[in-house]
Amino acid sequence: MSLVGTSKIKRGADVVVSLTGIAALAPVLALLVVVLKLGGGSAVFAHTRVGRNGTLFKCYKFRTMHTDAARRLSDLLSKDEEAKHEWETHFKLKTDPRVTSLGRILRKSSLDELPQLFNVLKGDMSLVGPRPVIEEELRLYGDYASDYLTVRPGITGLWQVSGRNDLDYDERVSLDVTYIHQWSHKLDLRILLKTIRVVFTHRGAY
Repeated sequence: MSLVGTSKIKRGADVVVSLTGIAALAPVLALLVVVLKLGGGSAVFAHTRVGRNGTLFKCYKFRTMHTDAARRLSDLLSKDEEAKHEWETHFKLKTDPRVTSLGRILRKSSLDELPQLFNVLKGDMSLVGPRPVIEEELRLYGDYASDYLTVRPGITGLWQVSGRNDLDYDERVSLDVTYIHQWSHKLDLRILLKTIRVVFTHRGAY
């Protein structure tokens, strides 16, 4: 078990900061819920991700996609080979027909990830850690999958502040593994401070 996965100080900080963040951002959270509900559909989207020790959990995000997102994706991948290759390689699309106009703003500003503060409070996630993945993605970690499973995934992390979606998947895995093996409270603090700059510059966000 890695040190990052067993630190009581890290978990304590997660609880304090997530509680503080939820309280401070309550008006923003409430406003976004109302606006998204007015647009139709649910305000919060819960997607199954892989957590520490392989435990599956519902990762919360503000909804950024159309209500018929699955159909839009299926239609695109059946007609566009380039988009299909991009999806199978990165599990993301730079030009995604599923994303709403408001959703693009939320993603660029990272506001869509604010509900994950509740995941941190519950213990599903940490403030800092590897990006939460779906089960199909775990195979892309290869021999490093066991390393990934020793820690809680994070709202932000080394990958997120080092280029985010501008990096390919191998680089993402390498950064996640580096974080796990070189973790320290000082590294977490550096990542959190760098996250503020990255959020404002929108680097690699789409």
